[in-house]
Amino acid sequence: MEGLTETVLLRPPPDATPWPCSLRWRRSSRARQVSLRIDAVAAEAVLTLPPGVARQAGLVLLHQHAGWVVSRLRALPPVLCLADGTSIRLGDVPHVIRHQPGHRGPAVLENGAILVGGSAEAVPRRVLALLRLEAARRIAPRARHHAAELAVRPRAIRLKDTRTRWASCAADGTLAFSWRLVMAPAWVLDYVVAHEVAHLREMNHSPRFWAHLAGLSPHRIAAQNWLKANGPALLRVG
Repeated sequence: MEGLTETVLLRPPPDATPWPCSLRWRRSSRARQVSLRIDAVAAEAVLTLPPGVARQAGLVLLHQHAGWVVSRLRALPPVLCLADGTSIRLGDVPHVIRHQPGHRGPAVLENGAILVGGSAEAVPRRVLALLRLEAARRIAPRARHHAAELAVRPRAIRLKDTRTRWASCAADGTLAFSWRLVMAPAWVLDYVVAHEVAHLREMNHSPRFWAHLAGLSPHRIAAQNWLKANGPALLRVG
């Protein structure tokens, strides 16, 4: 069942017309109860079942929350393809992708543009490579800066393309960040980095943790609100 995807017809009140919903099933040994979430990247609902729990329990939960599921899926922003002419933001600055077949080497940033050579089919891959490099260039120095402020040191700094969280701090001190943060304003990126670095001192959300974070970044509430409002759009890029 793991990873199985199917289409389920929902009837969100007060609509009488069935609404087709893409549904992905997961089975997790760590789950203690049935859970339901929205995958903004795949534009589908995800049901997670604990061991031994029948699919019917998941379907009951899905139909109980049909209105919420449909409203969330309908509200997802459109997919933004990494193609010639597409405009994406790096930090606070918009950049337009310009496909120039004669351009040699990797994609580069130049005067508000992302210049990409090679074939048209290779544009998304080359732009993605540039975005990941740019994310590393911006995130790693901020992490080291905040770590120095708290007199801690991350074991490693990695980039990922996670769907459920923007960043994480592992027990061994490894920090992981979504490369998509490079498209958020600089102060939002800085907050997320500071949040994970603070976990190097406190692997919890105790008052001591929040005190450390407040000393690193004053943008907690604003950044959280920005990600809540704009995060789904970042997940739909690419």
